Amino acid sequence: MFAALEALTDRDPNRRDVAAELLGDLLRGIALNADSTRLVVGRLVSLAVNEPVTKVRESALNSISEAFNHHSLPLSLVQTLAAAMPTMEPEVLAHAIYIFGATHDPQARPLIEPFVNHPDTDVREEVERAAAEITTSAAEGRSHNS
Repeated sequence: MFAALEALTDRDPNRRDVAAELLGDLLRGIALNADSTRLVVGRLVSLAVNEPVTKVRESALNSISEAFNHHSLPLSLVQTLAAAMPTMEPEVLAHAIYIFGATHDPQARPLIEPFVNHPDTDVREEVERAAAEITTSAAEGRSHNS
């Protein structure tokens, strides 16, 4: 895990991409505890926000998405993604919107609402799904502020 985290800052975008994918494999399984998951997700968020190469950014966001399969993560951990969303390509933007919906936090709604009328159909559909996740969780009284 630590070697992959270190490789996220490599000069070679291919190595950053492989590292992000490897971390996604770890997040997909149950090998990481909650603290390790938060560490990895935090580093991947930073990569996704600052990364200029689309395929690396997409790998980072895909990997973050994997963390929600086994962990409830707070909006505060991923919220900085919102700053990069206006610069994201549609396929990458859809991943970021999914992540906000996966937090189930009603405070994520204003972060996804600007994309309701996005020109890309997939982005608009992901906004609808994310909003439904947030609404369903709020109606059920679930909170992910951990």
